[in-house]
Amino acid sequence: MANPPSSTSSERSAKTRQLLGMKGAAPGESSIWKIRLQLMKPITWIPLIWGVVCGAASSGGYSWTVEDILKAAACMLLSGPLMAGYTQTMNDFYDREIDAINEPYRPIPSGAISIPQVVTQILILLLAGIGVAYGLDIWTGHEFPIMTCLTLGGGFLAYIYSAPPLKLKQNGWLGNYALGSSYIALPWWAGHALFGDLNWTIVILTLFYSLAGLGIAVVNDFKSVEGDKKLGLKSLPVMFGIGTAAWICVLMIDLFQAGIAGYLISIHQNLYAAILLLLIVPQITFQDMYFLRDPLKNDVKYQASAQPFLVLGMLVAGLALGHAGI
Repeated sequence: MANPPSSTSSERSAKTRQLLGMKGAAPGESSIWKIRLQLMKPITWIPLIWGVVCGAASSGGYSWTVEDILKAAACMLLSGPLMAGYTQTMNDFYDREIDAINEPYRPIPSGAISIPQVVTQILILLLAGIGVAYGLDIWTGHEFPIMTCLTLGGGFLAYIYSAPPLKLKQNGWLGNYALGSSYIALPWWAGHALFGDLNWTIVILTLFYSLAGLGIAVVNDFKSVEGDKKLGLKSLPVMFGIGTAAWICVLMIDLFQAGIAGYLISIHQNLYAAILLLLIVPQITFQDMYFLRDPLKNDVKYQASAQPFLVLGMLVAGLALGHAGI
C-alpha cells in the first residue's frame, strides 16, 4: 500500500504556492523578502515575459546575437518582475479588504507586512521599471522614447485598474479587458518596439488578440466571487452567474484566436494559421473536461492544462507576422 503524502511535503507545496502568489497558499511566512516576492506574484510574470518573446518575433528584427539576447532579457525584466510585480503589489494593496474575505492568508490582510513597506515596494518597482525602459531607449537609439512611454502608460493603466475612483476592475468587461491587454498587447508592443518599428497594424491586431486575454482574465474572477458580491464588484461571474460567465470566457478565448488565424490566412500565412487553429483544439477539450463542468473547483487545473496552448498560439502568430513583414 502506498504511503500517504507526508505533512512536510504538503507544507512545502503550500509554501511554494504562497511564494508564487497562487491560490491555496498557507500563512506563516516570516522572511520579509519572501513576503515581498509573494506580493509580486511571480506566477503572473510568465505571460508578460512570453509577450516580449512574441513581440520580438513579430518585429522580424531579432537576431541571436549577444546584444539582442541581453536587450530581450532586460525587456523581460521590465515587463515581468518590475512592472507585473508593481501591478500585483498595488492590486494587493487596494484589494486588501477583498483579500481579507477571499484570501486572508495574503501578506497584507494577514499583517505579515506593513502598509508603509507595501507603498515603498510599489514606488521602487515603478521607478526601477521606468529606469530600465529609459535605458533600453538609449541603448536602442530610439529618437522617440517609446519604451519609456509604454512603461508609463502601463503603469498608469495598472493604477486606474486597481485604485479608486476609477478602479476599472469594478467593471467586469472594462476591467478584464484592461487586464487582458496589459498581459498581451503591452509586452508585445515592448518586444516589437525594441527590435523593430511599432506600427498601427501590430497595435490593432494585439488589441484584438487581447480580447482572448479578456477571457483568461475572467477565469481569475471565479475564485473571488464571494468577496466581489459582498463588496459590490461587478465581475462577470457576479453579473451573469457562474455557468454563463464560464461560457462567455471560453467563447472569447477560442473565437478571437480563430479570428487571428483568419487574418493570417488573409495575408497568405496559411501554415501558421493552420497551426494556430490546431492549437485551439486541445483548449476546447480542456474547457469541456474541467472549466465548464466546475469553474470554481477547476479554474487552476484548467489554466495549467489549456493556457500553454494559448501562449504557443501567440508565438505562432508573432512568427507569422514577422515572416510576413507586417
